[in-house]
Amino acid sequence: MAREVRLVGDNVENPGVYPLFTAIGIAESQGLDLVEISPNAEPPVCRIVDYQKYVYQQKKRQKELKDKSVKTELKEIRFGPNTDEHDYQFKLKHARSFLENGDKVKAFVLFKGRSILFSQQGEILLLRLASDLEDVGKVEFLPKLEGKRMILIIVPKPKKK
Repeated sequence: MAREVRLVGDNVENPGVYPLFTAIGIAESQGLDLVEISPNAEPPVCRIVDYQKYVYQQKKRQKELKDKSVKTELKEIRFGPNTDEHDYQFKLKHARSFLENGDKVKAFVLFKGRSILFSQQGEILLLRLASDLEDVGKVEFLPKLEGKRMILIIVPKPKKK
């Protein structure tokens, strides 16, 4: 616990460094609380405020920041190494809608058994998907083989205002 604190804020007539007990006395004389704002400063920075109101405003500010933040989800689309044209178009349409909604798309080709021999076909399929979605998204990771999966991640392009 610090012996001296720096008082700042609207309720302080003379901002500056005060002994701790003097600062507490000033706060009590105004019927308010002494709140530590920056404990790591030398000396610690305190403000004289109504603590309940201070906590309420902090929660309100956190809630506003949370509401403003953009929530992106990672949607997965699975292909086989020998995916048909109709299936490809169907999954392409879903990937496009995911990207337009602001979600990331993780497209992967799953190789089962000996189909790992067709890894070139899987890579061609994923590169084709990336080129077809070029207008709504950009490639974050190029196709990469991880175990029995070849993975491609596409992120949505920023919307122009």
